[in-house]
Amino acid sequence: MTTQSSQRVGLLHTVPALAESFSSALHEAHPTVESVHIVDTGLLDPDPAGGVTQETTDRVAAHIRHLEESGALAILVTCASTAEIAEQVDSTVPVVRVDEAMAEQAVTIATEAARREDRTGHVEVLVTRPSTVGPTGRLLERFAAAHPDLTVDVTVVDGAEDAREQGDIAGHDALIRDAAIEFAARADVLVLAQASMAEALHGVELPTRVLTSPNGGVRALLAALRMHGSPTHAAAPPDA
Repeated sequence: MTTQSSQRVGLLHTVPALAESFSSALHEAHPTVESVHIVDTGLLDPDPAGGVTQETTDRVAAHIRHLEESGALAILVTCASTAEIAEQVDSTVPVVRVDEAMAEQAVTIATEAARREDRTGHVEVLVTRPSTVGPTGRLLERFAAAHPDLTVDVTVVDGAEDAREQGDIAGHDALIRDAAIEFAARADVLVLAQASMAEALHGVELPTRVLTSPNGGVRALLAALRMHGSPTHAAAPPDA
């Protein structure tokens, strides 16, 4: 139930396990913020022709409207593939991409590295779903536009997504670790593009900085809530 002392945010997921992990992260960061979650694994169904179907666009828009109607004062889309679609939805509240803060930070790190004679300003992005390549690549290119000396490469970790879908999380993580070790030596910053990849390198030490999206996404969501929310807003939303 929403109270005078609490505010509500909405989260849209395509991976069921992320609902619990983001709920925990939000509670740890801001215990009084309530969260409403929608999980739609069907948003990841591939379009045979490539690109995005109108059905997917309509479903994302419907989910965002539902979260608004549930009283969310800010919304976080935790799927990198879907987030680009969500940006185009006409919403009355802020809609935040889970990977935006991470992408901006990656470009900052690479830009600083490029100033050194022995570095090139190389951002290496690992994804497990081919559908993430375009949205994540375009997001990074947007931030890197003012820095033409930077290099952004996006690599699909073959087999990792299949392993996750079969319930083999250990195999999923092992494939990501192997790829990370391979690319870390020659990159100035390594980006794990999808929130579902965030724990794959737990306990692994690499020679380069590794960025994941969940923590930055939560911080960006709470920042959007602070900008948009107010005690007046917080009292108004109906119960979900």
